Amino acid sequence: MDYSQFMIMHHELGLLVVFLLVFLFDTFFSKNVQSKLSVTACVLFGIYTLACFFLPLKSGEAFSGMYATSPIVMSIKNILNVGMFIVLLQSIKWNNSAAQIVRRGEFIELMLLTLFGMFLMVSARHFLVFIIGLETASLPLAALVAFDKKEYESHEAAVKYIFTAVFSSAIYMLGLSFVYAMSGSLYFGDIAMRVTGAEGSFLIYVALAFVIAGIGFKISMVPFHLWTADVYQGAPTSVTSYLSVVSKGAGAFAALIILTQVFGAVYSQVWEWMLFILIVLTITVGNLFAIRQNNLKRFLAFSSISQAGYIMLGVAADASVGAAALTYYVLVYIFSNLAAFGVIQAIENATGKVEISDYNGLYKTNPKLSFTMMLAMFSLGGIPPFAGFFSKFFIFSAALEQGTVAMYVLVFIALLNTIVSLYYYLLVVKAMFITPNDNPIERIKSHWSERVGMVVCVAGIILVGLVSAIYTFLNHASDASQMF
Repeated sequence: MDYSQFMIMHHELGLLVVFLLVFLFDTFFSKNVQSKLSVTACVLFGIYTLACFFLPLKSGEAFSGMYATSPIVMSIKNILNVGMFIVLLQSIKWNNSAAQIVRRGEFIELMLLTLFGMFLMVSARHFLVFIIGLETASLPLAALVAFDKKEYESHEAAVKYIFTAVFSSAIYMLGLSFVYAMSGSLYFGDIAMRVTGAEGSFLIYVALAFVIAGIGFKISMVPFHLWTADVYQGAPTSVTSYLSVVSKGAGAFAALIILTQVFGAVYSQVWEWMLFILIVLTITVGNLFAIRQNNLKRFLAFSSISQAGYIMLGVAADASVGAAALTYYVLVYIFSNLAAFGVIQAIENATGKVEISDYNGLYKTNPKLSFTMMLAMFSLGGIPPFAGFFSKFFIFSAALEQGTVAMYVLVFIALLNTIVSLYYYLLVVKAMFITPNDNPIERIKSHWSERVGMVVCVAGIILVGLVSAIYTFLNHASDASQMF
C-alpha cells in the first residue's frame, strides 16, 4: 500500500492532529490547567481553519478512486470548518459550566469526530467510504444530543435521534443494495455509467426512492422531518446549533454530490419529480409549522426544515451553477442561523428562557442582543441588503437556468413561501422591539466568547451581503454595457 496517498487528505489529517492534541490535553494535564481546555481547543481549531484556507486548491484521488478532492470539495470543507469554529466559540461558557466540567473534553472530541465523518462523506467516491463517513458523523451526535444527562428532554431527544439515524441508514443501505444489483459496483463513476441505460427499469425508481429517503432523513426534508423539532428542543443549545448548520450543510453537500455525480444522467427521467415534490413539501410544511411555535429552538427547527428545501433547489438546478449557489447558500445560512443561536444561548445561559414570549420588550434591556437577532431574522427571511437575500437570489437564479416550466413553477412556489417565512421571522422582531412588556428579561452580561461569536456572525451577514451586492451590481453593469 502506498501510504503517500494519505497526504492528499489535508483537511482530515489536520483535523486528526487537532483531535489528538485535544485528547492529550484532556487526558494528561492537571485539573487546574484543564479549565483552559475549551479555549485551547477553540484556538487550535481556529489556527487549523485558517491554515486550510491557504492550502492550494487542486484535484486528486486516493485509494483507487475511493476518496477524491477538488477545489469545490476543499471549499465545502472550509465552510464546514467556519461553522464548527463558531459553534466551538459560542459553546465555551456552557462547556465550562459546573455540569460540564467532568465531560467538556468529550464534548469537543465528539464534535471533532463527527466533523471528520462529514469530511469523508463529502470526499467519498465509493459508497463504502460514504457509509463509513455517514455513521462516523451520525453516531457521536446521538451522544452529544444526550449530553444533558439530568434532563429528561435530552434523553428523549437522543432516543429519537438514534432510532431515526439507524432507521434512515437502513433505508439508505437498502437503496444501495438495489443500486449494486443494477451496476455491480459501489464506485460513483461506475454506477453513473451503468444506470444511464436503466432509466426505464423499475428497480432504479425503487433504488433512488430509498436513497433520496435516506438523504432526506439526514437533512430533515418532509416527510422525513418528524424527529427534528423534538431533538432540537431537547439537545443542548450548542449541539442544536451544530445540528442545524454544520450537520445539515454536510448532508446537503453529500446529497448534491451523490445525486448529480452518480444519478445525474437519469435526472429528468427518474428523480426530477421526486425532488420537486420533496422541495415543495419541505418548504411549505416547514413554514406553516414554524408559525405555530413559541419555543425558539423548535421555531428554528422548523425554520431549518424550510431552509433545507431552499438548499435542495441547488441540487435541482444545473450541476455547476447549482453547486456554486448551494455552497454560497450554506455559507450564508451558517452565519445567519448561528447568529440567532448565539443570542438564544446567551439568554438561556443567563436566564434559562427560550420562549418567544420571553423576548417581549428585549430591546429595552438588551439592545445589542436584539439587534443581532434582528439581523439574523432579516437574513434568514431574505430581506435585502443582507446576505440571506442574495443567497436566495442566487439559488433561485441557478434553478431558473434550467428553463423548464416545472422549474418555473417550483421557484414561484418557493417565492410565495418566502413571503410566509418573512411573517414568522418578523414575529420575533416584533416581540423584541414592539410588543410591550413590563417585566422584560434583565440586562445580560454575555460571556466574551458568546460576544465574539455573535460579532463574527453579524460581520459575515453584513460583509457577505455587501460583497454580493457589489458583485451583482458590477455583473449587471457589465451586461448593460454590452447592449450599447
